[in-house]
Amino acid sequence: MIRILLLDDHAVVRTGYRRLLDAECGFEVVAEAATADEACACVARGGIDVAVADLSLRGCSGIEAIRRMLARAPALRVLVLSMHDHAGYVTQAMRAGALGYLTKSSEPTELFDAIRAVAAGRRIFSADILEVLARSSLDGEQALARLTPREFEVLRLAVSGDSSADIANSMHLSPKTVHNHLSAIRSKLDADNDFKLIREAVRLGLIAFPTHGA
Repeated sequence: MIRILLLDDHAVVRTGYRRLLDAECGFEVVAEAATADEACACVARGGIDVAVADLSLRGCSGIEAIRRMLARAPALRVLVLSMHDHAGYVTQAMRAGALGYLTKSSEPTELFDAIRAVAAGRRIFSADILEVLARSSLDGEQALARLTPREFEVLRLAVSGDSSADIANSMHLSPKTVHNHLSAIRSKLDADNDFKLIREAVRLGLIAFPTHGA
């Protein structure tokens, strides 16, 4: 029996996946979480084999949640199930310790196979993610790969409008550490001011400018 934690900040989504997974032979959803803190608390109690994690969470993203969960339970296997299909997210999720990455457009059978694969310690990607990674490699797009998972999270929060104090609070860091991360990020992305940093984040698919009339 593979014991599963569902990490997603939408209760309706978790309910749907719970019903789907509990109906599949060999799976049991034993815990649910909406935030990184809740997920870490579940993992600390033990009894979880695989965490199926979204990356869009309230506060810290799933990437930071992955890092923190694995710090508490190194034997845990993590499968990302996300709407994000940009190579930068995939790279950072794997660096944080995830073993697999699927998009939410994946079929249920793909999800079942992926859970079994990561539970056995194997890497797995959905077909659309493999295409994204191949295209990124061919295009030479490696900018976000220069960042550490923690730097990536700081950047994500900063370009989303969070202040340094907010970032420090949500990531359990000191304001000075956040400032140092931002300095390192600007250097690695060759962005010496906030406008260039935001423009680079848009170019890399980390954020999108709203369209008129949206």
